[in-house]
Amino acid sequence: MVNTLLAFWTPGPGELIIILAIAVIIFGRRLPEIARGLGKSITEFKKGIKDTEDDFHKAIDESDKIADEHAKKTKAKDTDDNV
Repeated sequence: MVNTLLAFWTPGPGELIIILAIAVIIFGRRLPEIARGLGKSITEFKKGIKDTEDDFHKAIDESDKIADEHAKKTKAKDTDDNV
């Protein structure tokens, strides 16, 4: 059912050409500015995603480091208690 609806609303090559022609007629001279703005937006979006991923990986690494330190302290404490 969902696939049928998506296929029904997806424009084909002919419709895309018509939409592109209308966009060129309407926006004409502003089209390069619009494309440039769209490119900058996509670049900023990708940079934001990369920064978020970097922060996430940094937090995981920091968490692993703290867990390792805690495990070493616990192991050392258990060793001292057994002696």
